[in-house]
Amino acid sequence: MEETPRSTGKVRPLMAGVVRPPATPSAGGWGPAPHPRLRVTNQDRDHVVEHVTSAYAEGRLDKDEFDERLHRAMTARTHADLIPIMRDLYPSWGATSAPAPRPRVAAGHRPTGLTGNDRLGAAAAHVLPILGLSVIGPLIMLLAGGRTSPYIRSHAVESLNFHLTVLAATIVLPFTVVGVILIPVIWIAAFVLGVVGMVTALNDSDFRYPLTLRLIK
Repeated sequence: MEETPRSTGKVRPLMAGVVRPPATPSAGGWGPAPHPRLRVTNQDRDHVVEHVTSAYAEGRLDKDEFDERLHRAMTARTHADLIPIMRDLYPSWGATSAPAPRPRVAAGHRPTGLTGNDRLGAAAAHVLPILGLSVIGPLIMLLAGGRTSPYIRSHAVESLNFHLTVLAATIVLPFTVVGVILIPVIWIAAFVLGVVGMVTALNDSDFRYPLTLRLIK
């Protein structure tokens, strides 16, 4: 009598020609679609803005549609507000466990599709302080263009934080001998960095000021 082979506990390999679907990671990967009533984060908004900007650059949206969807994405409160923006661009958005992949963007560069107004507004956030509007200039650009353009907002916030830091240093440092010497150096550095920030903004790139207290997000 032949002995019946005993199970080893190992899973038999799949037959040739049969493909096992990839498993969906549950931790650290794609999770289930968020509940529509769940509040969105800034990262969620930025994710949608990247896709909308990419779709505009590909010609899938016209200028009016791009502006409308950009505004809706920046003012979204819940995932229910974001789903309609993406539904006709990525039909599976919000319906499956795996969201659309992020567009690949070179480090330090923004997705294509920025307008001339985006570049000029972002550059103005760095230039206005040089012209004497130290904190007021970036604040004006943040309030005027930051609500509809993430690019302007990013540069305006960075410039505003830097010039708030410079203002604080100008007030505090005169109480020390070394501080009195450093103040002119700081002002010259602020002028040079403002020019660099302007050029960077016009070239579709992000800019980070050194030694800056980033109080405003």
